[in-house]
Amino acid sequence: MTADRDGAKARPDDSELTEAESVLVVEGVDEEPIESYRRLFEGWRFTLIAWYSAIYAFFHIAALNGLSISRFTGFDLPFLPQLPMETWDFRTVHIAGALVLGFLLFAARGYDDRPSRDRRVVSIAAIALLIPALVALSTAISFILQINSGELAQMGGLTTWSAFPGTELYTTEVWWYGVPLLVATLGGIVLGYFEDRPRDRFAASDILMGLCAVTVAAYIIPIYGTAARNSVGTPFVPIGVAFAATAGSALILELTRRVAGMALVVITAVFLVYTFTAHMLPGILAVQTPYTWKRFFGFLYTDAGILGPTTAVSSTYIILFIIFAAFLQASKVGDYFVNFAFAAAGRSRGGPAKVAIFASGLMGMINGTSAGNVVATGSLTIPLMKKVGYHKKTAGAVEAAASTGGQIMPPIMGAGAFIMAEITGIPYTEIAIAAIIPAVLYFVCVYFMVDLEAAKLGMRGMREDELPKFKAMIKRVYLFLPIVILIYALFMGYSVIRAGTLATAAAAVVSWLTPYRMGVRSIVKAFELAGIMSIQIIAVCACAGIIVGVISLTGVGARFSSLLLDIAATSQLLALFFAMCISILLGMGMPTTAAYAVAASVVAPGLVQLGIPQLTAHFFVFYFAVLSAITPPVALASYAAAGISGANAMETSVASFKIGISAFIVPFMFFYNGALLMDGTWYEILRAGVTATVGVFLLSAGIQGWFIGGRVAWFIRVGLIIAALFMIEGGLITDLLGIGGAVALYFVQKLLNPAPDATLRTGGAD
Repeated sequence: MTADRDGAKARPDDSELTEAESVLVVEGVDEEPIESYRRLFEGWRFTLIAWYSAIYAFFHIAALNGLSISRFTGFDLPFLPQLPMETWDFRTVHIAGALVLGFLLFAARGYDDRPSRDRRVVSIAAIALLIPALVALSTAISFILQINSGELAQMGGLTTWSAFPGTELYTTEVWWYGVPLLVATLGGIVLGYFEDRPRDRFAASDILMGLCAVTVAAYIIPIYGTAARNSVGTPFVPIGVAFAATAGSALILELTRRVAGMALVVITAVFLVYTFTAHMLPGILAVQTPYTWKRFFGFLYTDAGILGPTTAVSSTYIILFIIFAAFLQASKVGDYFVNFAFAAAGRSRGGPAKVAIFASGLMGMINGTSAGNVVATGSLTIPLMKKVGYHKKTAGAVEAAASTGGQIMPPIMGAGAFIMAEITGIPYTEIAIAAIIPAVLYFVCVYFMVDLEAAKLGMRGMREDELPKFKAMIKRVYLFLPIVILIYALFMGYSVIRAGTLATAAAAVVSWLTPYRMGVRSIVKAFELAGIMSIQIIAVCACAGIIVGVISLTGVGARFSSLLLDIAATSQLLALFFAMCISILLGMGMPTTAAYAVAASVVAPGLVQLGIPQLTAHFFVFYFAVLSAITPPVALASYAAAGISGANAMETSVASFKIGISAFIVPFMFFYNGALLMDGTWYEILRAGVTATVGVFLLSAGIQGWFIGGRVAWFIRVGLIIAALFMIEGGLITDLLGIGGAVALYFVQKLLNPAPDATLRTGGAD
């Protein structure tokens, strides 16, 4: 056995390989993906980013658990935050830290399709813009000193901040803080697109934007500690808050563009334009009074906007579970999950496709993004699916559909579930329990579609010698222990923060039972990986916060709810269909977290007003926000899979939509039957789960045209779909009608065996 000097990672010698290791077919699931926009540093730059990222991640787990150096040592070290921090301050630091790390690590343009050219003029211009940025920062520092001096008047125990028009303070905020900050921020964004530094070098424009992010936080935190905090959203808000929020929003939008693409940025821009034009629009979009720049941006950087529910979740639950996932990756648990799936499902027909379903469900516990799940497992399962006979389009579609389900798989369920808990106030454990049957139904749906497709094409499974030994995988089942501890701690009443922290520690302990033992170096590496992994979701949540702020200020969500009520007066089913379409449209091209956050603000309140229980309404919206990742024309998970399979992106998205189409019925199932969300007696829940599974099977059989071991005629397919739809409502009569119809179709197919291309004969009298 060889080991690093600190014991961080022990690697087995060839002579020490056990049976389990000698038959592994999968390695590299836990390797960190490298995006085209990502810089690749070496030397001191690599060390700097690695330590910054690790410290940033560790800061969160320390703050969330209330760790304090001064409390444990008695020494009060300067320049360190006091833990626990005030909520708005913590969220502001959370965003600022991610912006600094994101700009240093992700370039303004991708490196895959362009040569690197060193444009010194642009770099010099960016360096020159450091001057106004430093002026703004020094002004913010002077404000901090002024507030802490004790010379300002007090009101209700709070320091006053009288930056009213005509005062010296107002002039200083405008000309020595606000204007220099905006010049530096907007200049940095523009120059960043033209500055073309080598991939292993920092760009001056990105250093500039990182400095601007620090300057925003350096003003917001002290000002929100004064009585001025009570004036946000009113005409009396200090103008410096509006300047800081404008610069902060621009930086958030730019980082979101770099790490998540243009879709969310464009949608956010539409909402921003709406804010300032709403008074000119007709109908439910109209507002009575136009909003000024100062009032809107003075409102935006609060807990009703950027610092609201989305950032509240990204700064607590999400980053905590990203750290948990990083620790699991460091101990190579992801490799084990996929190998376990190969051992369990690889032998069945269309084996690699079944593996994709199982592996995506397991990886979904530690990786809550559709596209990230596709990249992690799809690079292994898609080539194998093509090898056993799947068309490249179908192989990509199966992986996309399977990976999308990871976001509704308890216990972690991706970031959206945490936002649901934050918005609704429903404990996360209740949400996780309610998600069990919908998650199972999703994966059962995809499984049936894949299995019936494999049956139609006569596909084989993988050979015994191509797979890991199942017995060997069972011997290492202890690698599931961190997830077991997480679930146990949650249901024993521990907070999500404490349960996640215990599970993270368990991942480090369990690693000592594997060849990849986590020592100091590996733990630091895990924190580094967590910091980098968190950038995208933090940027997306902050960007979604801008949209939430617009909805909150303009009240468009409430007006949309009244529209849903009007539609429901005609038909409640029509209102649900309309809500489904809006949820999917909002999610197209957006990460699920942002899609759900927006839909929860626009659609869910209207559903609640229809009399639908809050949990059901939010699950309805959440489910369709998840499914938007495989809904054409913009399907992020399908596009990621198409990049791996080599198929056409649009064809792959259509195929993944077909594979997952049965899942589009599931939210209507739990609307009509709350027992699917664990609301009822055990008998009701069990009956609902069984009949829903049968319904999903019948729907899949009807769509695929394969029933009782063979192809079926079109009228049998129609009958199967109708029988499935009868089982959606969940009532005893409708369930019996559905099952009766299915039994009748079984005998028709078995006894009469109509040809697959049979038609119904029609004729008239001579």
